[in-house]
Amino acid sequence: GEGMLDVRFRQLREKLSLEGVFSKERKKEISLRPRKIILVTSREGAALRDMLPILSKRIPFVELIIVHTLVQGEFAPRSIERALLIADKEANKIGSPADLIILTRGGGSNEDLSAFNDEIVVRAIFNCRAPILTAIGHEIDSSLSDLVSDDFSATPTAAAEKVCMHWNIFL
Repeated sequence: GEGMLDVRFRQLREKLSLEGVFSKERKKEISLRPRKIILVTSREGAALRDMLPILSKRIPFVELIIVHTLVQGEFAPRSIERALLIADKEANKIGSPADLIILTRGGGSNEDLSAFNDEIVVRAIFNCRAPILTAIGHEIDSSLSDLVSDDFSATPTAAAEKVCMHWNIFL
């Protein structure tokens, strides 16, 4: 009675776990007060519409760069991989590095979120040199991307709140 997505999810999680991909020792520290953030998401998605008002109101002095990607469908894993490569290159730019990449999308069914459980995406996150915060789906959703990322939030809104949190003491 198990669905194929669930079986593949568990098998891939076990394989990657044995490789140490989810190891806490390899996770990078997330800056408490990022000055430059790269958002990797769909420019048409709810996640961006949820995050931008919070970020622009609470930390308008922080530079935001949006790298568009597909967030569901057959071509989404390769699109996310490419977007992460672009974001990581931008994040490590000499003279103008970014402090954080946020990979995000709003909620959806397991099928809608399946791109974030794809091995291509997990390995792209793992290979990024810049710290990555994921915010995929809603509170009940859990993805392999969340497990490999340096930190994760339950929702896109929670991620925006998290990156603003430590700036508030200075405002």
